[in-house]
Amino acid sequence: MARSAYVTDLKGLQSECSANYLRLMRLLGDLTAGESRELELAGDRGRFGTLRLAVQEEAPYTTVVRVTQSGIMDALIEPPRMRVHLYHDVRMAEVTDFQRERHFDGRYRYPNVRMHQPDEKLQLNRFLGEWLSHGLAHGHADLPQLP
Repeated sequence: MARSAYVTDLKGLQSECSANYLRLMRLLGDLTAGESRELELAGDRGRFGTLRLAVQEEAPYTTVVRVTQSGIMDALIEPPRMRVHLYHDVRMAEVTDFQRERHFDGRYRYPNVRMHQPDEKLQLNRFLGEWLSHGLAHGHADLPQLP
């Protein structure tokens, strides 16, 4: 059976990046370069980690954010971390770095040396979307107390 070549789902990728931009803007609020926010992730069965958003760089049309999570499994597995570029002019957020790997192509031949999936870039951005949605649903920020 002949395999057809993977065709990049550009509409899906753009849609995911647009939704992630909105999620990140909601979570970041008014943070500026050098600032960070931590969200304690908790559910019915207790606390299960901390989502940390750190604004690394800021320019008129772009912002670079580091997204990490720590939790009880840190000693056993490497915690997830990403660098995300927010493009304010087009209102999109794109994963540019994941677990020490940078610059993902829109499409990969499969199999390949690094064993990337054909739609690796789309999958990373979907993972970011699920991660941020989880943070929005279960995150509790330590906000300063009002006098």
